Amino acid sequence: MSGAQADKPIVKVWDLLVRAGHWTLVTSIVGAWLVHGKWHEWLGYLVLAVVTLRVIWGFTGSRYARFTQFMRSPDATLIYGKQILTGNELRHIGHNPLGGWMIVTLLATITGICGTGWLYTTEKFWGVAWVENLHEGLTNFLIVLVILHVGGVIFSSWRHGENLVTAMIHGRKRAASIEDVT
Repeated sequence: MSGAQADKPIVKVWDLLVRAGHWTLVTSIVGAWLVHGKWHEWLGYLVLAVVTLRVIWGFTGSRYARFTQFMRSPDATLIYGKQILTGNELRHIGHNPLGGWMIVTLLATITGICGTGWLYTTEKFWGVAWVENLHEGLTNFLIVLVILHVGGVIFSSWRHGENLVTAMIHGRKRAASIEDVT
């Protein structure tokens, strides 16, 4: 971080529930991917509970947790994508437009994985190929999304000179300057 950036005040961006939910999802999903049987099933239920809580918090939570703060129209998101390509995108205090859509896509995909996983535990859908195939397909799609998400975090961290991983641990970022978007 440059000297001018280091002198900027720090603001609280991501509250404890957002941060704890994020890291609980990370560890639970990795855990569910590594284990089978009852542990896999229980981790899936934990993941679904965290996603449910995050969706509720997305409507009722703190400023930067709310979907209305970071969800942008497809047109605005496309404009942001073009700005990235030209190297003149604005820094966002919360999630940028691409990050906002990534969150929603991750949450929807994880919900689909949990739903198909639960269906597979029922008598009616146990052993049904399409349920198992959809569960596996969504899991593979999630892996692609996670790679893109991590790549976006690394890119944004580099581009704007701030470590977004540590920001998701302590919840703080540099305050906005005149050229930033809050």
